[in-house]
Amino acid sequence: MLPLQSNENFTILIVDDDETIRMMLKTGLQLVGFHCHAAEGAQPALKVLDNRQVDIVVADIRMPDVNGMDLLRIIKGKYSADVIIMTGYVDDFNYEDIVQQGASDFIQKPVRIAEFVARIKRVLSERTAKADRLNALTDLKLNLDKFQRAMEGIVKAISMAVEIRDPYTAGHQERVAELACAAAREMGLAEDDVYGLRMASVIHDLGKITVPAGILAKPGRLSPLEYELIKNHVQAGYDIMKQIEFPWPLANIILQHHERLDGSGYPQGLFDGDIMMQARILAVADVFETIASHRPYRPALGLTRAIDELKHHSGTLYDAQVVAVFLKLVDQGRFPEFARQP
Repeated sequence: MLPLQSNENFTILIVDDDETIRMMLKTGLQLVGFHCHAAEGAQPALKVLDNRQVDIVVADIRMPDVNGMDLLRIIKGKYSADVIIMTGYVDDFNYEDIVQQGASDFIQKPVRIAEFVARIKRVLSERTAKADRLNALTDLKLNLDKFQRAMEGIVKAISMAVEIRDPYTAGHQERVAELACAAAREMGLAEDDVYGLRMASVIHDLGKITVPAGILAKPGRLSPLEYELIKNHVQAGYDIMKQIEFPWPLANIILQHHERLDGSGYPQGLFDGDIMMQARILAVADVFETIASHRPYRPALGLTRAIDELKHHSGTLYDAQVVAVFLKLVDQGRFPEFARQP
């Protein structure tokens, strides 16, 4: 049990229609340092709760206006105070039922002051521990939010570095990320996995910073050697990202986004079952965006051409489920930025 603050830091409200019991309990609590208020029924008790911060309400069950159980429900629905129920009719009430309805404890009358104070302190100890846990969780969430923003800042900076080197494909990574995340959500991936996929997608061409700028911007057909240099961007991106520990497998998603189901992809020539789902989604999004958009070596080929590519190689190069989802989203008009062209 955690050590409590001084008793004077806590306020207790006694609610009982029997004035003798009410005053006895109030006096006993005040003698050990608690701030204490007393009310003869539910209505005056609620007025106290409206005007003061109360930590614990101790309520008798049988009272003439509103009984203790109804008062318990009102308090738990509107106020932050803990509630201890007390009664002399113990045979008429079940401890488990009372606690299940939100009471923090159940005391039998007649009440012995020493036991009563001990029960109050136990509930306060649990209340303090709960508050400490909530504060710790709040601090943890704030720290996690800061960490997430920091990671996003790192990834954004990397993405901008890639686009500065390759201005012709500026916006490509962000558009691919939007496409990939739309498909991933449609497929029912967990939101955390979708978030990780977005992080990988916006930097999936990171390795292009190792490719000479002249090759990236070359308007004509690439030579075999130049193409090999371009292909190396996948491994280069992986080698950079594997040194940073993220909560998601960003490096592996980047490494696998040019793999194909039939083993014809690169850099590892992986087959169907060896390619992770996020990389399969990114692969389709990357191909779709690349075909539908302008490149330095050709004008945009358009949405129709991109659709034909996916349909023709569904199940051989690209995951059939992912392709089906993309085509469904296209039919729904979810990608209006890609104008349909012949």
